[in-house]
Amino acid sequence: MQWRRDGIQHQMTRPNREITVAPDRFEVTGEDAILVTELRSAIAVCVYDAVEEAGALLHLRFIVRVSKPADMTDTTLATELLLLDRCVESMREIAPAARNLQARIFAHRDDHPLAAETCDIVLTLVKHFLLDSGVKVLPAEVGSGAARALRFRPSMGWVQTR
Repeated sequence: MQWRRDGIQHQMTRPNREITVAPDRFEVTGEDAILVTELRSAIAVCVYDAVEEAGALLHLRFIVRVSKPADMTDTTLATELLLLDRCVESMREIAPAARNLQARIFAHRDDHPLAAETCDIVLTLVKHFLLDSGVKVLPAEVGSGAARALRFRPSMGWVQTR
């Protein structure tokens, strides 16, 4: 809850509309909203500019293939790059004055023995693309085990994971 000051009286307002981000999708917002998702063998890319109070959340799945575990197809990688490019461009459209874009990356990998290698391939791809796009990339946080719930408030650069 946030306090809003109206003259002498204070009122409690319900901030933050919640926007759910599905796998292989992204959402962009220029309002004080919370972007939420659940990561299962996936990566969340949280891009934001706290000065402009805008941000985006991209949810990318990575699938461990038993036959060729770390050999991701060109089509898969191209699709992920296209989604990432559209996400960053949409972020720039909604906040054209943004000059301090930052990204926080969160990943969940399942307990499959080859999941780490597959996750590393996608993380490397995402980090290089963001850096080439002029986005400051903060250290990634990778977890395993149970699915990770993620809540991201772009207006403040705040992220909570469980």
